[in-house]
Amino acid sequence: MPIPRTSYFPRFTTSTIRVSPRKPSYLLGCPTAKCPQPPERLVRSFHSSLKTMAPTKIAFYSSKQYDRDSFNEFKSDELEFNFLESRLSSSTASLAKGNDAVCIFVNDRADGDTLARLKESGVNLLALRATGADNVDLKKAKEIGIKVVSVPSYSPDAVAEFATGMMLTVVRKYHKSYNRVREGNFLLEGLLGFNLKERTIGVIGTGAIGLRVANILAHGFGAKVLAYDPQINDALDKDDKITYVPLERLFAESDIITLHSPLLPATKHMVNGQAIDRMKKGVILINTSRGGLIDTKALIQGLKSRKVGAVGLDVYEGEGAYFFEDRSESVIEDDQLARLLSFSNVFVSGHQAFLTKEASALEAIAKTTIANVVDVLSGKECPNIIASDA
Repeated sequence: MPIPRTSYFPRFTTSTIRVSPRKPSYLLGCPTAKCPQPPERLVRSFHSSLKTMAPTKIAFYSSKQYDRDSFNEFKSDELEFNFLESRLSSSTASLAKGNDAVCIFVNDRADGDTLARLKESGVNLLALRATGADNVDLKKAKEIGIKVVSVPSYSPDAVAEFATGMMLTVVRKYHKSYNRVREGNFLLEGLLGFNLKERTIGVIGTGAIGLRVANILAHGFGAKVLAYDPQINDALDKDDKITYVPLERLFAESDIITLHSPLLPATKHMVNGQAIDRMKKGVILINTSRGGLIDTKALIQGLKSRKVGAVGLDVYEGEGAYFFEDRSESVIEDDQLARLLSFSNVFVSGHQAFLTKEASALEAIAKTTIANVVDVLSGKECPNIIASDA
């Protein structure tokens, strides 16, 4: 039976490229509209789409070597790439001058001032090589005529597998054991874990990633899976090992909770002090989605009070100043991040869940991003334009 909608999850209006025969959830920015043609076909045809046009210039902000490698696989005479190490901000927007489009990642900031500067530099298209658009002022973009496109779904298996691995890491304390053994300490005290089999695990968000996580846990480990998503995934709803429940029940009954929803104004800090108070003592939290879903201050308090037993984070709400950079020689000035890292029962990684070499990850991001840019700049209908609801 469908769960009544709550204010946590407003509907999306964007369309998507389907990456699975199963119907994805709007929780990953993936409603039910079908893409006119698969991304592979779009990429194969982009050369002919641009033959009559001048080379399309794309500026890539926050680019790393793996970005260069994956996008250069599809470079041609019709496309010109300008890879920038700088993050996009109002002070770096001028670097995009002379480019037709700008491509950004999760920690670039496309606020109103930045977008205005991009427009002044002649940029009319903003392409996200990610799913969420919480770092873009969509209302401002619409107002000044900058179109915004995204990669609505990529690497769901990579993220799902990583989330499951992170869950095992904090439950079985792999990270603590690794550090001990490297120092010659083979004692087992303090490494006691528990089986996932028959444990109750809550999955918030049952889109492409949440679907896979739920299946891995229910059918791979024999866990009892509780799911929450206002838009019921038919494949999971028919599975007798997975049960859709209201969010309040999921919070109250889960031994482990894993997050797989987007960051929206209504989902920001959905795991806050009140939510943690409703959870079991010793609950384990896993977040491989967006850092802002968790109120870090409340999380730290939950850890200090031992209400939260362990945490695995591949994302952090203040990650922009640290993630994707080498900060090993500098002091962490973010007190909340430093406090999280001081807990022995907290495992933090640097937003790497998506990072696999298979075609489902980096290659898929590059293909879909280029297809989006080509569609928009050649006047074709693009299925992945993000509309502002404002």
